[in-house]
Amino acid sequence: MVCIAAFIILGLIGVFVAIISIFKPKVGKAYLKAMKKAWGCLWKKVRLQKCETGFKDDVKNTLLSRIMLKHPKWVKPLSILIEVLSIVIVVVAVWAILTAIKSLLALWALGSCNVTKPSACTMGAEVCSIDEVEPSNPLEATGRWFTEWGEIFEAIPDKFRTYNPEDYSFNYISASPASSDEKSVAIDIFDPGCSVCMISYRNQKEAGFFDDYNVRLVPFPIRDGDGNYKFKNSETIVRYMFAAEQVKSGLAMQIIDKVFVGENSEGRSYQSLFNDEYNHDEAVLKLKSWLKSFGLKDTEIEEVEKISGYPETSDKLDQNQRIVEDELRVKGIPTMVYDGQKHTGLWKHN
Repeated sequence: MVCIAAFIILGLIGVFVAIISIFKPKVGKAYLKAMKKAWGCLWKKVRLQKCETGFKDDVKNTLLSRIMLKHPKWVKPLSILIEVLSIVIVVVAVWAILTAIKSLLALWALGSCNVTKPSACTMGAEVCSIDEVEPSNPLEATGRWFTEWGEIFEAIPDKFRTYNPEDYSFNYISASPASSDEKSVAIDIFDPGCSVCMISYRNQKEAGFFDDYNVRLVPFPIRDGDGNYKFKNSETIVRYMFAAEQVKSGLAMQIIDKVFVGENSEGRSYQSLFNDEYNHDEAVLKLKSWLKSFGLKDTEIEEVEKISGYPETSDKLDQNQRIVEDELRVKGIPTMVYDGQKHTGLWKHN
């Protein structure tokens, strides 16, 4: 292990040695000689052969030369310590390499380098992430590390498949003004509280995306592993969207348009007000006031309120969550399915 650890350390300091060797060529020559020996030892280890004991001894003697003269009794315990540290260095290096490989595979297969907490990955698409509960102890963390590998390998075949929006039994709201058999179906998964979803929605309206496709909007309030909602009033908005659409077609689109595009008299977006200012009762009052402005009677508004609390409405949210997380393996939204592909992240018109 000493020679392998030496190779790792020599590899890490290679850049600094290269700079120093410009001014002191002897340092570079000594480094290359040691690196050649370390590589030879490593190559023999890979082929399951024994390393030359000479190099191992050279490393130890170099580190312990001064101690041998002043404190001979320390040599044996320090030699053991070097062996232990070598094992630690090799284990950490192997773990780091595997983690890097896992992160790159996850980024390619799932769109985020962090499987459990996509929001912690800065290299993925711009999304509102669907985070899982962080492990609470080392045992759970170890189990989760291996589980993430399983998720990655399960998702890899999805990169080579063709997605058909018709294959998913979402509870959705039609966003297109009129359906046509000539138009392709597009699924658009969003959270009313997600700022990236808001920008995507505005981009889609501006580009005429809702006119070019039969768009099925899938309201999806993001939940974490504990069942808590990421944005405090998203669930309420989604419930009222489904309930209002059941009472009168077209109302759900008017609600989401208000949330994503509307502003109050002070110029603040309603999305930020629902996320940061309104409590549950205030959110309900605002939604009811919108329904009234959309032309609903008081009795119809009461009906919307009742339907929003029905178990059937809860079932719609649960079904959408199952499809999003288990079938599509989505780690962040907005996510769209159209033209045979799954697109995750901010939608930008070309």
